[in-house]
Amino acid sequence: MTGRDVVVVTGFGPFRQFFVNPSWKAAQGLAGVGLGEQIDLHIKELPVSYVKTQQIIREIWETLLPKLVVHLGIARGSAVIILEQTGNNSGYRDRDVCGFCPESHCCVGGGPNKLDSVVNMRAVSKEMRRAGVDVLSSRDAGRYLCDFAYYCSLYHGERRAALIHVPSSGSLASADTLVPLLQATILAMLEQLEDPSDRQPQ
Repeated sequence: MTGRDVVVVTGFGPFRQFFVNPSWKAAQGLAGVGLGEQIDLHIKELPVSYVKTQQIIREIWETLLPKLVVHLGIARGSAVIILEQTGNNSGYRDRDVCGFCPESHCCVGGGPNKLDSVVNMRAVSKEMRRAGVDVLSSRDAGRYLCDFAYYCSLYHGERRAALIHVPSSGSLASADTLVPLLQATILAMLEQLEDPSDRQPQ
């Protein structure tokens, strides 16, 4: 055991026109630069599959015991980074790459309708904007695999999770530009976890 905090960053696998998903490219880029000597960073690829994503996320929380899990997803048509505050349990009606859709249209049977991250995304986005980064916070993650993964992670990880939608167009979509900004954003989230006064209330 290293005694360092574990952080897991996930990106998604191939989806529609994205043969290599930009969110997975960004996760790989983060693995290359790391999050500093105090952080043991792991990256995982999530297939665009409800069943497999659910299994992998449960395993991440049970086996790696992370301090924070950050899910990266693609925001088609967006040119900015979007920090999602809320995961939704129900309303999943679109089929995944396997042609499957949950029968109940929800993530966790009997789970709360919504879960908020302990990280205050509005505060983090303000901090990043002050540093000149094009970042927005949002409370609607879209009711597809990104939102599904996020809710599952919030549920299993006592809300110590984050979802960052990365842009699909514009200057920030370049991995060279995006990766350092994601690194700074995740470090700001970790700082907030150390300072409970800034956290999102339950």
